[in-house]
Parts: sequence; structure tokens; C-alpha cells
Amino acid sequence: MQTEQIPPDQPASDDKAARRAVTVFPVLVLVAGVAGLVTPGTFDGWTESVPYLLGIVMFCMGLTMTPLDFRGVAKRPWAVAIGLVAHYVIMPGLGWAIAHLLGLPPQLAAGLILVGCAPSGTASNVVTFLARGDVALSVSVATVSTLLAPLVTPPLTLLLAGAYLPVDAGSMITDILKTVLLPVLGGLAVRLIAGKLVDRVLGLMPWLSSLAIAAIVCAVVAGSASTIKSAAVTVLIAVVLHNGLGLALGYGAGKLARLGPPASRAMAFEVGMQNSGLAASLATAHFSPLAALPAAVFSVWHNISGALVAAWMAHRSRNEEALAVAGAAPRAATAEES
Repeated sequence: MQTEQIPPDQPASDDKAARRAVTVFPVLVLVAGVAGLVTPGTFDGWTESVPYLLGIVMFCMGLTMTPLDFRGVAKRPWAVAIGLVAHYVIMPGLGWAIAHLLGLPPQLAAGLILVGCAPSGTASNVVTFLARGDVALSVSVATVSTLLAPLVTPPLTLLLAGAYLPVDAGSMITDILKTVLLPVLGGLAVRLIAGKLVDRVLGLMPWLSSLAIAAIVCAVVAGSASTIKSAAVTVLIAVVLHNGLGLALGYGAGKLARLGPPASRAMAFEVGMQNSGLAASLATAHFSPLAALPAAVFSVWHNISGALVAAWMAHRSRNEEALAVAGAAPRAATAEES
């Protein structure tokens, strides 16, 4: 099944803005993490603000949404369904398997699994664009996975992380409704009511979200600064494996379903990139700041790896198009001669 494809060439200004976003964001988050690690006392009490910071991120996401995002779901339910199933099967399963294989302690194991059970990452759409992927499909999968999070994330976390730590799925559902669903719907409502006003400030939303996520990472790192040094290497290995395998298996799922190259590239990022801000918020509220460490590391790493993989995919796509054009030229010349 072939899906709709975005035009291969996008405006240069959009491309430059997208590259700037995925370049600056991980640097900003990394600086925030270092600040939390070096001067944890400066950020005492920030942990309590994590749910509110996440609410800001999700409200900004809602402001960027339009009814067209939902029409995309109706136009291609098969492709969106494959993306959702792949996302909520591959990443939770990988989180559990990696935690088991590496023998992570309970707090870190539960935190890694929670990252896997979170919806798609807020930057996945931008990275899909950089990879010359199917942006429409990416937006649809990210939107629906976020809206389904209250129903999917808590039971999956209970199923996979319950052996490591007690999981209050009911309380987690309530928290996701308050910090994710309501802010997203609120942002969408504001966009529908005051669209022209929102359009004027829409360019600020990614930066506001970036600052909020950076503050979340800073709070998480500061809250577990005393134990991070002993666990940092293990957590980094776990996160790199989780993200890398997610990207590869997501792309493979798209190929297996015969969705076409652009859609397969979108699937890679919708599966491999997670809403680490939500995972950090839930881990802090239901487990401990240490359990939120995998989410904090994931927040930095998946944007770096996403940008690198997107650049490689875009380069490969351009080469394939050039080869196709070069191969078509001799055939056209032969046809003219005959």
C-alpha cells in the first residue's frame, strides 16, 4: 500500500528553521542537565513544578494543531493504525527487554519502561521533515498517540514495570488527563477560537516548549544528582539501545507494511522518538527523580540521534532520486530515436 507523499523539496526557509530547532534544542537540554548536576541545590523544589512545565509543553502542542491533523487520520486509517501499533508495541517491549538484559535496578528499569510506554516525541514531526519523510503521516500518528496516552500508557506501565515497582495505574491516568489531554485540547480550542492571533506567535511555540522541557530535565537531574554519577554510563547505554532499535524497527515496520519510503522514514521517528517530558513527569510523580533519569537522558539523545539519522536518510533519498533521473534519461533518448 502506497501512502501520500510530501513534496520532495520544501522551502529553504522552513528547512533552515527546522534544522535550527533540532540543533539548538538538545544543546539547551544538555546545558540544563549539566546545571542541575553541578548545582543541584540551586534547583531545590523544582521537582514539584514538573507537571506544570509539561502542561505548558502540551498546551503549545495543542496550539500547533489544526483540524487537518485529524483529517489525515480519516484519509489513511491503515497507515496511522500501523504506526500506533508499532509505537505502543515496539518501544514498551524494547524498554522491558533492555532493562532485563542490562539488569537495571528497579528505579531505572521502571523509568526506562515508562519512556517506552510514552506517546510519540514532540520533535518527531520536524525530524521527519528533515528526513524527507511523510510529514502528514507523522503528524497524524503523533496526534493520535498523544490523545490515546491516558488509555494506553498506564496499563502498559503496570504490565511491564509492575514487577519492578508498585504502579498506581488509576492515579497515572488522572495525571495524564490533567497534564497531557486537557492542555492539548485547551491549546486546540484556543487555536480554533483565535486562530489569527495564534498564527502571529506560532513561531515562538517550539522555543517555549524547549525551555519547559529543559527545565524539566534540570529538575530531574538536580533531584537525583547524588546518584547519577554511578548510573550515568549504564543509563546512556540503555537509552542509546532503546532509541536506536526503535528507529530501526519502526522503519522496518513501515517497509513490512509496504507503506513506501517516505512513510517508512516517518514511522522510524514516530516509533523511535518518545515524549520524554511526559515520562519524566510521571516517573517523578509516581516513582522518584532517579526513575526519571532515563527520560532526561532520552530527551537529549533522541534529538541528537534523530537529527543525524534524518540527515543520512535525506542524503540517501536525494541520491536515489538522482539515480532514478539518470536512469530515466537514456530510456527517454532511446524512445525519441525510435
